[in-house]
Amino acid sequence: MQGWLFLTFVMIGSLIGVTGMRQFFVEPLPDPSVNAIWFVLQILPLLLCLPAAMRGQLKGMFFLCLVSTLYFIHGVLIVFDPALFYWAVAELFFSLALCGITALFVRKLREFNATHETNEPESAEPDTAEPDT
Repeated sequence: MQGWLFLTFVMIGSLIGVTGMRQFFVEPLPDPSVNAIWFVLQILPLLLCLPAAMRGQLKGMFFLCLVSTLYFIHGVLIVFDPALFYWAVAELFFSLALCGITALFVRKLREFNATHETNEPESAEPDTAEPDT
């Protein structure tokens, strides 16, 4: 499971890197402060899911899978611009990889939780009945 989590963080970092390179170097806005604010707004969905993903929580990884589709849609929109074609291909690749990795992580985590719930004892409560004397 740690390998899946590592790949998730690599894909998140790659998406942030591609977004930052495109925002700051390929098509920057005229004002640097507006450029930085726009960059933070673009990566905010990834940053909001990051704490739960770092803990490996099921809900956080599921939301990260959903968030990756936003970057996929953005990549599809800019892939038809010849100047941004390679940036769009990179964004499409990393977003699809993030979606696939997090979906597999959610599946494996659910299977892991299901097998460990059935192996626990039936009753975990202590016996409170008084002994016969």
